[in-house]
Parts: sequence; structure tokens; C-alpha cells
Amino acid sequence: MKILDLYILRNVFLGFIAAAALLLPLFSTLDLVGELDDINDEGYRLAQALQVVLMIMPRRAVELGPFIALLGGIAALGQLALSQELSIMRAAGISATRIGLTTLLAGALLAGALGALDELLASPLQQKAVQMRAHAKPDNDKDKGIWARKDGQVVRIGSLGTGRVPNHLEIFQFDERNQLQEYILAERAEIQPGGIWQLYNVQQKRWDGDSESVQQLEQLPWRAILPDTPLDEVTLPPESLSARQLRGYVHFLQNTGQPAIQFEIALWQKLGVPILTLAMILFAVPFSFEPVRSSGLGSRLALGAVMGLLVYISNEILVSLGQLFKLNALLVGVMPALVLLGMALALVRRFDRSRP
Repeated sequence: MKILDLYILRNVFLGFIAAAALLLPLFSTLDLVGELDDINDEGYRLAQALQVVLMIMPRRAVELGPFIALLGGIAALGQLALSQELSIMRAAGISATRIGLTTLLAGALLAGALGALDELLASPLQQKAVQMRAHAKPDNDKDKGIWARKDGQVVRIGSLGTGRVPNHLEIFQFDERNQLQEYILAERAEIQPGGIWQLYNVQQKRWDGDSESVQQLEQLPWRAILPDTPLDEVTLPPESLSARQLRGYVHFLQNTGQPAIQFEIALWQKLGVPILTLAMILFAVPFSFEPVRSSGLGSRLALGAVMGLLVYISNEILVSLGQLFKLNALLVGVMPALVLLGMALALVRRFDRSRP
């Protein structure tokens, strides 16, 4: 039986390769079309756009993992069905559940490989691509900044200079009645060990009742309330962060009383996507055991593509609703994938019982 399992695994992985070879160039082309709208003669050139698309390609592979599993599984098992090899396996007493478990093992290996790709390659490359794009198009981030809040203190960093140096800092200190007590404006800051920032060219204003005092200081030490992670990570989109980075940033947001739902959902999706990959590969099993003609494989692939698209759209809608209504991040990120996995397992078992 081990030889048979290896044979099924080999065919399924060939299906994964074929599906990836179809999907990745297609979605990368769509990414490039989206980048072409932003190309200009001043900063963001075609060569940079091509480099950005190549750098986010591993991220696309991770995101397309469930669809690669579904289409690759349908292609592989469908080809075995066309050649009557699945019928011979069934006649030899091998159940659909057994074939499904072997296929599930292939999906688990794919999910593990994509998880490692996400942490080790996709996240770092996507972050570099986002930063490269931002540096090439500085006008896009002209009105953006980094905000943080802890207790009665609020800080805004206008921009990050060369070497991740914080520039144009504003610090607001409020009392228990939310009245402004102190305002600090600094040209730049130097990050020092121990969470201390040295502020330069400082204007400090203080209010005590009806009186106001203003000071001009060359330097002023300030205990930072921002996380220990590099500041440029704070400005990155949640989907570009690794699981380790997301855990650290979610912990910081929760400790400082800031909304963290968007990053919590992104963190739980790191677990939800592998589970969804397992569900999709199992859905390929019932597709393959239905009676097939020589022209039926293309129809099954088309049906699988439609199913994958519906799952993708439904998942995006659920994530958006979760962020809007502040739903439980675990339920939003993992529960839909678990429900689909349960449905796929039940479908395979039901198919086995109905076909002796």
C-alpha cells in the first residue's frame, strides 16, 4: 500500500505544479497591470514595477495555496479517473476515504511548504516591495504618519528618514479629564537603548490652569511608547507581516489600548489558510470519483475554479465584516476554514458509504 500511496502523492504533486504554473503567471500579470497605472517618469519606473511584481510573487503563491490544492487535486485525480486507475483501486478494495487521506497528506505537505515560504521568504520580500514602492512614490505617503497611544499620551511621527530616523514628531499629553497638559514638537529623534528617544530641536508647551509656558530646547529625552519592532514595520499592511511580527504588534496594540482587530484577523488567517488548503484538496476527491468522459476533465476544472472563486470572495467578505463589526478574530480567521474542512470530510465519508 505504501507504493500506491506514493504513486497518488506523486500524481497530486504534479497536479499542484501544473496548477501553480497556470495561476501564478496569470495573477502576476494582473499585478503588473495594476502597477502600470502608477508608473511615471519621475520616480516609479517600469523596471521597479517589474521588480515589485517579482518580489510579491511568493506572497501570491501563499494566497493561492487553497486554489492550487483544489485545481491540482482535481487535475491529478481526474487524470487517474480518465485512465480508469481510480476504478481499479476501488475494485481492489481501496476506499475513497483511504484515497482521500492520502490526498489530504499531499495537501498537508503543500500547506506546510507554503507556511514556511510565508515566514521565510514571502513576508520579507513583500515588505521590501512595499518599501521600495513607497520610496519611489514619496508623494503617496505625504499625508500619512505613524500614530501610537498609551494611557494619556499620543504620539505622531510624520515620516521616517534615512536609517529609519523618526522625523517631525508631535507628542500630546492628556490628563484624566482628557485635557491637553503638554505638547512637544521635535524635528527628529534618535532611538537609544532602553526605550529612550533623544529628541532634537524641541518646542515644548505646557498648560497649568490658565497659564501657558513655552520652551525651546536643543535636546530632550523621551521614553517612547512605540513597540520595539522597527518603525517601518508599523506602516506595513497586515498581510505582509509574518506570524512573529503580527504577534508582537498585536501584543503592543492590546497593551496600549489601541484597536487590533485587523491585525488579529491577519494573524489567525495564518492558521486558517493551511486549514482551507486541506479542505480544498479534499473537495477534489468527490469531483474525481464521479463518472467521467474523455472531455469531462476540463468541465471539472472549470467547476473547481468557480468554487475556488466563490470561497475566496466569501472569505474576503467575511474578513471585511469582521473588521467592520469587530467580530471575534479567531472565528473570522479560522472558523470558516474549519467548517469547510468538516464539510469536505463528511462529503468524502458519505460518498464512500453510498458507493460500495
